[in-house]
Amino acid sequence: MLVIGITGTLGAGKGTVVEMFKEKGFVHYSARDFLKKRVQSMGLEVNRDTLTEVANNARRLEGGGFIAKGLLKEAEKEGKNCIIESIRNIKEVEYLKQNADFTLLCVDADINIRYQRIRLRQSETDNVDFDTFVANERREMQSEDENKQNLGAVMRMADYTIDNGSDLQHLQMQVNRIMNSLGVNKRPSWDEYFSEIVKTVAKRATCDRGRSGCVIVKDRQILVTGYVGSPTGMPHCDEAGHLFKKTVDENGEISTHCVRTVHAEQNAICQAAKRGISLEGSTLYCTMTPCRTCAMMIINCGIKRVVCQNKYHSGQESESMFAQAGIQLDFISTDVMKYDNQ
Repeated sequence: MLVIGITGTLGAGKGTVVEMFKEKGFVHYSARDFLKKRVQSMGLEVNRDTLTEVANNARRLEGGGFIAKGLLKEAEKEGKNCIIESIRNIKEVEYLKQNADFTLLCVDADINIRYQRIRLRQSETDNVDFDTFVANERREMQSEDENKQNLGAVMRMADYTIDNGSDLQHLQMQVNRIMNSLGVNKRPSWDEYFSEIVKTVAKRATCDRGRSGCVIVKDRQILVTGYVGSPTGMPHCDEAGHLFKKTVDENGEISTHCVRTVHAEQNAICQAAKRGISLEGSTLYCTMTPCRTCAMMIINCGIKRVVCQNKYHSGQESESMFAQAGIQLDFISTDVMKYDNQ
């Protein structure tokens, strides 16, 4: 998970840079919005002074990196590349650098250009004259107190600085260069490409206990897809609830399985049989290690490679069978997939 931080002067165009990253799938988190909610919960008026005062007091009580800590916790729940806007404290930068794959961007522009921009957007917190605008900025630029805003020091900590004093095309060019250096614009590998398609196919699944998907490919062309769901014409888990069965494993442990549905791999293989498509020599992409039954079907179909996004907690027997059958088994992640009533 890439974490991009945005700092810089007011009116420099931080929000525009954020939108460019959002177009690449980054989830947006705002330090200003984080503080705004806190100010509102305290019954205070939302303006530049109250936002600054509440933030400084909270940093003294909760530590300088409290905003970064809170936002990173939210981001980790999503598990997606994210961009955190309006970083203004050294401790916030330090916390993110220590706890995430973090890159800090600074956005700046001439102060006269920036003042005209904030006047045009008519924000409730920025409705001030030019002298007040300059005075506010000077006050926020430096501080001897590590718990207060120190925008100047944070800007100097940036890994990249963007000059947004020209037009949008020039800004986009600078951002693209940064994205390229971070690998954001990198073309996905074929495994990444088909694994992302598996995630989309899995959204059609009808068992919320494990919404699994499957894509079978040959010569980089999709042959069939499948997702977990009940046999045609029968009620789905999402409609009728789960149909659980308990199984006693060889080691004496009891595992619980929902048997209402046909597995994603089985549905994909059935689709191939229905349409007369040979799977000989193909590659199967799936959500997690196929179960024993799916593994046997995969072997008999002539599939030569299986790529799983995660491991299945009871997938050891399937792994052994694939090895004996000479089927290549790869994992995008070796994390074990977790779900309810496992």
